[in-house]
Amino acid sequence: MAPTLCDEKPNPGDLIEIFRGSYQHWAIYIGNGFVVHLVPPCESAGAGANSVMSVLAEKAIVKEEELWDVVGTNKWSINNILDEKYTPRSTEVIIREARRKVGQEIPYCVFRGNCEHFVNELRYGQPESRQVRKAGETALLVGLAGAVGLGIVALAGAFLGGKKKEENDA
Repeated sequence: MAPTLCDEKPNPGDLIEIFRGSYQHWAIYIGNGFVVHLVPPCESAGAGANSVMSVLAEKAIVKEEELWDVVGTNKWSINNILDEKYTPRSTEVIIREARRKVGQEIPYCVFRGNCEHFVNELRYGQPESRQVRKAGETALLVGLAGAVGLGIVALAGAFLGGKKKEENDA
């Protein structure tokens, strides 16, 4: 199910992906124009996860806010893409659990417990973050590319260095 940009009305239980430049903030729609989302305490009211300081936070607060206050001027989409992998919980359970968490301060970790983990756990019962997985895959590829590059440089150095030594010995 591909994301839709702002042209569809979300249904209760839908995941809302908000595009904030180099990352996405996530919320879950609970109806009547409101979402529940995970916000580090250093964020100002209604700012969503717009601060670089959110990466450093160890705790976050679950908030219920109007969708438009959280989205601001950013693009957003309904994105239930993990419906292909997991069966969503019932809408009643999703909304009940989301509302029950409002106001709670919970542990926050950009790698293991961010806003995407939070909403996926509400919808599917599975805390998963595709953007963390993608970032990990990218880091792995960059690391492998760097290692391969260093290996090539080392081989070239050994080959060229050995050839010079042979020329000097002759």
